[in-house]
Amino acid sequence: MGTGHYENFPVASVLCPPRLRGTVLAIYRYARTADDIADEGPQDAQARSDALRAYRDDLDAIYDGRPGSGRWATVFQPLRDAVQRHELPRQPLADLLSAFLQDVQNPLYPTRQALLDYCRRSANPVGRLLLHLHGVDHPEHLRQSDHICTALQLINFWQDLSVDLPRGRVYIPLEDAVRHRVTLHDPRHLSDDAPTRQLVQALCAWAATEMHLGAPLAASLPGRVGWELRLVVQGGLRVLDKIRTLGFATVTTRPVLGATDLPTMIWRSLGMRCPTERVEA
Repeated sequence: MGTGHYENFPVASVLCPPRLRGTVLAIYRYARTADDIADEGPQDAQARSDALRAYRDDLDAIYDGRPGSGRWATVFQPLRDAVQRHELPRQPLADLLSAFLQDVQNPLYPTRQALLDYCRRSANPVGRLLLHLHGVDHPEHLRQSDHICTALQLINFWQDLSVDLPRGRVYIPLEDAVRHRVTLHDPRHLSDDAPTRQLVQALCAWAATEMHLGAPLAASLPGRVGWELRLVVQGGLRVLDKIRTLGFATVTTRPVLGATDLPTMIWRSLGMRCPTERVEA
């Protein structure tokens, strides 16, 4: 799922209540370890898939009330405690593994809808788990959370093109490439030309629209969770700012956030209202 491990997960930030910090870290460790199994090390695709299936069996063991294999005890013992303490739902945790298994196969995505289905399993479960911990379960809030998480995943893809494409990982929907007359037969050598930049611009606009659809959630949730989510939203939008400043040339350059971006993110967070104004890429 791109680089830098499970980057879309706001790991036990200073705004996370102390009573939840251990559970958030347990979920993060679970996701990051599965991500590493899918993406890191010298094993071939079959060995990675087999390991992820064994990992899934250890997850099922928690919910089925039986002992796990002990192979990943430092992951599953804290997760077992978190499941028991907070009644974490099984499906989001299982959906994450489904996405990691898909990553092992490194498929192409013919349509935006196909990529959205991947995001539904690779990113959206994180938001739903965090909302569960905060007791938020309104259907509209869950829908908005899905839009935010999908936006963050898409932004990560378009930010990481210079890293993913040389590795043969292609998250650009083929229908978008065709529309912009960009050929993806050899993505490792994709040219940084006008059609490619226009393609990236369109993909960033798509991500911005997803974020716009979800952003009202951040302004409607009270307390720490609302402020944390505002910063998450503004962090994603700030990455889009940086991609725009680069002229959408992310097939050659990876923009990153730094300490100098934090004041802008905080200022914009303070100005968020429900509903938010639309932000264009």
